Amino acid sequence: MNQDSRIFVAGHNGLVGSALVRHLKSLGYTNLILVDKDKVDLRDQREVLNFYREYSPEYVFLAAAKVGGIDFNRRCPADFIYDNLQIQCNVIHNSYRFGAKKLLFLGSACIYPKITPQPIKEEYLLSDYLEPTNEGYALAKIAGLKMCQMYNSQFGFNAVSVMPANLYGMNDNFRPGECHVIPALINKFHYAKTRGLDTVTCFGDGSPRREFLHVDDLAEACIFVMQNYNSSETLNIGSDSDISIKELSDMICEMIGFTGEIKWDTDKPNGTPVRKLDTSKLDALGWKAKKSLKDGLEDTYNWFVENQGVARL
Repeated sequence: MNQDSRIFVAGHNGLVGSALVRHLKSLGYTNLILVDKDKVDLRDQREVLNFYREYSPEYVFLAAAKVGGIDFNRRCPADFIYDNLQIQCNVIHNSYRFGAKKLLFLGSACIYPKITPQPIKEEYLLSDYLEPTNEGYALAKIAGLKMCQMYNSQFGFNAVSVMPANLYGMNDNFRPGECHVIPALINKFHYAKTRGLDTVTCFGDGSPRREFLHVDDLAEACIFVMQNYNSSETLNIGSDSDISIKELSDMICEMIGFTGEIKWDTDKPNGTPVRKLDTSKLDALGWKAKKSLKDGLEDTYNWFVENQGVARL
């Protein structure tokens, strides 16, 4: 990519897309193509076709997706598979059709099998059954990843895919019932503290272990991959450390200053027991995450307080 290359960041208002825009601008990229979903619905084939006819981006970061936590995925699996398949098919196909030089597709660590050796290597994808609570999302994302590989194989289209660990950071979705674990916990404990509640109830039993990656690290990694990697083989992006949900809850509780009791609703699903990525392939290329979980959580909480107002349950 050159400083004046036409760069389309699909999903620029979301968690990942907004981080990509911040980092690209900080690096001096001046020709970013950003379009709101009320102007171009990426699920709509005709609207995407017309958009590509007008702008013909040279580089595409496909960060647009329907995403959410366990409860949201479990309640709306049809929405997750439909929306994500439509977005991916339209953006990947038209990027190839209109001569984009390269596309980077965002997968997710949660699309690996529910039970798999740890840390998870890229080749473990599709080696066993998926986690049922996010099957719709996972199947769509796997299709997008495979689509990139097959367009590369059949047409020589330079489409690369990355598999980030659990993401968090500024511009995350904090809406109850839709969000992922870190924004959900921040929202719960902030709400409880500001209202003087004695207890907070959390999903599952707290035993699952997860690897968390700050979205600023992911944005930096994606730009690095766009500049330095041209294989159709997927790359994991992680932070090289994991933590149990119970330990994470205690950390967020202490950071926010909630002094009450944490209860666990074991009638709710835990999801995948353990998920930590093997990042040796990306390590060998020369990139490593920088932000610690403690610092990242503090940044995220400060942004939440400044931008989200009063927490809601």
